[in-house]
Amino acid sequence: MKRKLAAMFMAAVMVTGLAACGAEKQATAPAEGGTEVQETTVGQEETTAADKETSQLSGDLVIYCPHPLEFINPLVSEFENQTGVKVEVVAAGTGELLKRVESEQGNPLGDIFWGGSLSTMKPQMDLFESYQSVNEEFVQEDMKNVEGPLTRFTDIPSVIMVNTDLIGDIEVNGYEDLLNPELKGKIAHCDPSKSSSSYEHLINMLYAMGNGNPEEGWDYVEKFCENLDGKLLSGSSAVYKGVADGEYVVGLTFEEGAAKYVADGAPVKIVYMEEGVISKPDGVYIIKDAKNMENARAFIDFITGRDAQTIITSQLNRRSVRTDVPAPSYLTPKEDINIIYDDPELVVEMKEEWLTHFNDIFTSF
Repeated sequence: MKRKLAAMFMAAVMVTGLAACGAEKQATAPAEGGTEVQETTVGQEETTAADKETSQLSGDLVIYCPHPLEFINPLVSEFENQTGVKVEVVAAGTGELLKRVESEQGNPLGDIFWGGSLSTMKPQMDLFESYQSVNEEFVQEDMKNVEGPLTRFTDIPSVIMVNTDLIGDIEVNGYEDLLNPELKGKIAHCDPSKSSSSYEHLINMLYAMGNGNPEEGWDYVEKFCENLDGKLLSGSSAVYKGVADGEYVVGLTFEEGAAKYVADGAPVKIVYMEEGVISKPDGVYIIKDAKNMENARAFIDFITGRDAQTIITSQLNRRSVRTDVPAPSYLTPKEDINIIYDDPELVVEMKEEWLTHFNDIFTSF
């Protein structure tokens, strides 16, 4: 079923109020009149259990999603084609959508929250239903849903995106190189209180530059904020778009944000920080008391299934969480990246304090 997804999908149906996080939406919105969903067909020799179950569905599904429309459209189209379910999408930033879910407790207008890193979502687990997909046996061991509400669907390293037309002779191999005075005011970075990808970079900085002790990483964060020269963007898409368009020389983003430009032959490259890269899964979650619960569960099964995961890697520049779907060939293998790890419990505990500390540092310049 082909459908059109516009930037204000449900303005007449749902509570208005998506304008506040326009940076996420405006940077990815289709032209007036909407963008027709791309029809996607992926070869599959065998029908999975999830395929058999979802093929008999009908009705509606409302998805809250911070992803760019070009990521959303092919997957939503495929889900509709397979199930007959009519999907409505509300696109905005992670922080704004979480506030929406909180305000709608007891009478949710959405069924699925699709996106948001685990560091952002774990403190909000009580807003979501426990459900394990039928595909858990195919999920990589460290990506399995052991909590109940937190289903992983992609694996996303934090990266630095570099505009190769603008970088010149400046070396950028990691965080330390971003302190180069020649880059002052030329670094694209987002407010970590509004973007989960930016918050993941803050975590990554603290652990990488603190040699595993996040409290030791704040000296670096202070120097980094000074080199931002008062520029802090309001949405993740503004970071990778700003670098690709030549507005900024470098940007701190998630791998997919840069990878789609690499795949398209744009003058950009991906740098995996030599001091260490934290790679975190992105998740998909069922909103508690969802009105379309059966369809919500079916979407979880679909998005973790082999069909959708193959679309994600072959067309959408992300790494799969499944053991049977390889990463795109143009991405650096994880074994060749200096992967480091945070303390998930500490990250959840310290989130608000770290966000406040970052804001205090940034506003002091």
